[in-house]
Amino acid sequence: MTQEKLWTGAFVTATVINFLVFLTHFLLMVTIASYAVLHFGAAPDTAGLVAGIFIIGALLGRLATGRFLEKAGSRRVLSASTGIFIVTSALYFAAFDLATLIVIRLIHGMVFGAASTAAGTIVAQIIPAGRRGEGIGYYSIGAILAVALGPFLGVLLISEAHPRLIFLVTSVLAACSFVLSFFIGRQADMPAETETTETGAGSRLAGFLEFKSVPISIIILVIGFSYSGLLTFISLYAKEIHLEKAAGFYFLVYAVTVLISRPFSGRLYDVRGANFVVYPCLIVFAAGMLLFSRAAHPAVLLAAGVMIALGYGNFISSAQAIAIRGVAPHRLGLATSTFFIFVDLGFGAGPYLQGLLIPYTGYRGLYGIMAGVILAAIPLYYILYGKKAGAERSAAPENNKNISGGPNA
Repeated sequence: MTQEKLWTGAFVTATVINFLVFLTHFLLMVTIASYAVLHFGAAPDTAGLVAGIFIIGALLGRLATGRFLEKAGSRRVLSASTGIFIVTSALYFAAFDLATLIVIRLIHGMVFGAASTAAGTIVAQIIPAGRRGEGIGYYSIGAILAVALGPFLGVLLISEAHPRLIFLVTSVLAACSFVLSFFIGRQADMPAETETTETGAGSRLAGFLEFKSVPISIIILVIGFSYSGLLTFISLYAKEIHLEKAAGFYFLVYAVTVLISRPFSGRLYDVRGANFVVYPCLIVFAAGMLLFSRAAHPAVLLAAGVMIALGYGNFISSAQAIAIRGVAPHRLGLATSTFFIFVDLGFGAGPYLQGLLIPYTGYRGLYGIMAGVILAAIPLYYILYGKKAGAERSAAPENNKNISGGPNA
């Protein structure tokens, strides 16, 4: 049996746009706090606010975009948001004090939330249902590459060139994403809502969230919370344990591992089901975090990076596929935004709350605790989704056989 085509022009274009948008985000994430300190004399907590308020903006952008996608269409929203992305990227040149910089970061985050949600919705719309795990796995590789390349490029620019060159680079990246948005065909646009709208007590909330996506989104909130502390404090932890050079290679090792493993995990998701991928990912992620907490040698730190990439890196794409499973076409925008709202909540709250623990636990103790949090997410996943997924798969053996048949496109 021949499978439906995955690698369409719209899919490739949306994947590239996603890469450019996330590259801009991560390039600034690792440099904007230093820029605030060096150019405006910001205190460390204020510099952290400059960096972190972007996530608040992204959350607000996703909340507004999910519903708007149903009315305007995902293709139009993507073109409009990437167009505004150019303006917000260029606005950094006009930041002459900290207050202005903070406002720009908030607005930039809102536009980022809108653009990334629109691109994700387009992909959710055009991926064949039987190849959803595989397709989202490939699509999210763009963000994985941005995680590795963004920090590397940002550190290079801020140390070897004038820091304001960063804003020129991000403006060019935004312009490229805007131009590419016009190459996504009309078949990628999300249909306008034609079904009757929800009624009852939950109708207003249903205009901003897709309830079918909430259970797995709760899990990604917990998992994102656990990983956010590693991202935020890795440089300080590496300095404390005298592994700064090894930490510099962490994101490279992480990215390469995900690039190699993601196609296989995505295919396994489609053929064997979500549980077959999710449970091992969470166990490996917890083991990797525990190993990270005990690292005393470069090889151990990088080995932990491989395990964390296999665990967290593959879990997040599987979770995104689960979030849009069984959702009506006109609700895909809300499903995508719901998922990333919970991602933002985890990553937004994690650094602050974990930072409060560090004086009492130290970095090693903190990461050990996070390993326990990840393990605690396993029974939570079973309760919220895994039990239901297992029952559905057992009840439909013939569907499983049909899904597994056929060569790759």
